[in-house]
Amino acid sequence: MSNQVSNKKKMEIRTARPHTLAGAVGGLFRIFGARVSDADLAARWAEIMGADIGGISTLAAIKKTPNGKFNIAVRPANPAFALQLSYMAPEITKRVNKYFGFDAVNKVTFRK
Repeated sequence: MSNQVSNKKKMEIRTARPHTLAGAVGGLFRIFGARVSDADLAARWAEIMGADIGGISTLAAIKKTPNGKFNIAVRPANPAFALQLSYMAPEITKRVNKYFGFDAVNKVTFRK
């Protein structure tokens, strides 16, 4: 009887926040080693960019252009980081291209 009560209490306690669909699907694709499009890039932004860029920025928007490349908008965690991130734009482009495996980035912009 006490085992049933403890199991019920475990079910009532929320241990983690709900995940987005992109995060869940991205996790499945990561297990199987496949890369997907912009949803996976958004879910894994900090992992792809590393601590130096991912720690001070988030992916604000990604838009596919008619030529098949992506325009990426990055939002700095603090507006003071916008200038620093603008100097890192070639590195952001390089890391996203490496992630997709081809020349995927058309333009990187920054939003405040």
